[in-house]
Amino acid sequence: MTQGIYIVANDKVAENAITLLNTLRLHDPDIPVVMLPFDSNYQYAAKELKDRHGVTVFPDLPLVEQFTQRVGEIFERDFLKLPNKMRKFALWFGPFERFLYIDTDIITFQPVTPILENLQTYDFVCCDHHHKKRKLRDIFDPYILEIGLFPEAQLSDVFNSGFWGSRQGLFTLPELYELFQDASSHREYFDFTHNVTDQPLLNFVIFKTTEKRLNLTKLYPDEPGSWGGSPGFEERNHILYDQNRKLRYLHWAGQPMRTGGPYRDLWEHYRYLGEERPPSPPPPAVKTNNPMRKWLRKLKRQLINS
Repeated sequence: MTQGIYIVANDKVAENAITLLNTLRLHDPDIPVVMLPFDSNYQYAAKELKDRHGVTVFPDLPLVEQFTQRVGEIFERDFLKLPNKMRKFALWFGPFERFLYIDTDIITFQPVTPILENLQTYDFVCCDHHHKKRKLRDIFDPYILEIGLFPEAQLSDVFNSGFWGSRQGLFTLPELYELFQDASSHREYFDFTHNVTDQPLLNFVIFKTTEKRLNLTKLYPDEPGSWGGSPGFEERNHILYDQNRKLRYLHWAGQPMRTGGPYRDLWEHYRYLGEERPPSPPPPAVKTNNPMRKWLRKLKRQLINS
């Protein structure tokens, strides 16, 4: 049975993708990795990832283009502005029979390949605490509780869309389009208020099609956190710990990854692993209160208004 890891990337996120792969290859040196292009601007990212880590490009790009076009036809733009963000659904029709999907704003601290073993029993696996902390936010509107769209117990399985695994055969392409049609007719089901796109729809499709789901944070009650917005992780030798528990991965998930953002030094360590690290840019200039400048601005306003 073929198994591997998928990422979705383009040149804009090439640096993040390199960083992710630098960490993946530390722990999972042999697992095949396939990059699905987010758009047509992906050649630099593809070359860098191939040369550095043997990453290959998704083999059926015509299918991806047709899929993206069909998604754009199903969803109105005031519902789904960027159909390309739905491209990760095409992974079910890729070369791997069992696969993990990983966002490029993630770095790993442990092997992730063993997670694939769970797909011998389950059809979908994830590993995050969204169900405990944010609950339905960023996924479903509370309205779905009123109409009983899904059993309340099932809603405790909501998940973040950045790190998960599944297998081929959950649905056909026509069945997936039918699910999208259903979703497009009921935008009141979803919570898009925090700039999420694919996450609500991915949860909807999985809940509609998949009964055998596993969240590793429920299987392992001591599973550490993973969100890059958590300030309490302790760094030891370039590895993060959550109360002495080594993180499986770190996901920035909406947190700024630029200089000054959370865990930026750690990101830079893994980005330049085995390379000479470039000097850090100078800190931004601190604005000072200049009384003369303030007086001149006041005088200018007075002259304009006189």
